[in-house]
Amino acid sequence: MNTTPFTTPRDLLRYAVTRFNAAGLFFGHGSTEAFDEAAYLILHTLKLPLDRLEPFLDAKLLAEEIAAVLAVIGRRTNERVPAAYITNEAWLGSYRFYVDERTIVPRSFIAELIPQYFAPWVTEPENVRNVLELCTGSGCLAIMLADAFPDAEVDAVDISADALEVAKKNVATYELQDRLTLIQSDLYTNVPDKKYDLIITNPPYVNSASMSKLPMEYRAEPELALDGGKDGMDLVRKIVAGAAERLTDDGLLIVEIGNERDFAEAAFGELGLTWLTTSNGDDMVFLLTADQLKL
Repeated sequence: MNTTPFTTPRDLLRYAVTRFNAAGLFFGHGSTEAFDEAAYLILHTLKLPLDRLEPFLDAKLLAEEIAAVLAVIGRRTNERVPAAYITNEAWLGSYRFYVDERTIVPRSFIAELIPQYFAPWVTEPENVRNVLELCTGSGCLAIMLADAFPDAEVDAVDISADALEVAKKNVATYELQDRLTLIQSDLYTNVPDKKYDLIITNPPYVNSASMSKLPMEYRAEPELALDGGKDGMDLVRKIVAGAAERLTDDGLLIVEIGNERDFAEAAFGELGLTWLTTSNGDDMVFLLTADQLKL
């Protein structure tokens, strides 16, 4: 028996938005506002299509369905964990990935660039035969890279055994075990001795000052996947330093650094960084050629 004042998804949606706004939740893991996150959590909990809210808004819900939604609203509000950890899923474009607290929630501006083959830099995708992704986390970018470059072998590296267990589930879901190899390694340490056409990475890059100010939702993620040291460039320096000897003569290094462009320019500006255009502007992802890295 329903002992709450709620009977429909519309009721629950209104309630969730109010709770989320009143709690001052932070939205940075897929949704950008309380309404979108509330709608997503309600539709997911009720096993309804995620892109079709309107037809179900006034449907009468069972008591157990209302209880399930209220539990999700309560957890998101009280524990302030990312929605992805509640639903165990995250989306990048049309790709769905399993995720849990062992890995960072998938999000990357590099994901926008993969379907266009990092245009205009990769003009012959069929000639891309070896790809290395560092700091793979859930394996999301490695999977998208394997999909975009079907003739390529992809090596995906992470230092965290826990993260690689999550990545293993996603690789299996997309049936890419034959072309995508997961490697536990501190960056290049255990990487095979071969040349790569592309080295891609979305590494930990949050600087120390910003780490101390992160909202609770980000602090729920593994610190190892976020903390980039004093200027955010600790791992990026190692990645840049080791890339030249691992790239083919016309290979490319592509690095996401979020809001740390100033620190990236200070660290690597003399190499002549090319900034790629994303939906958030021209200061999130930089590119270096093999020739530039050999200077």
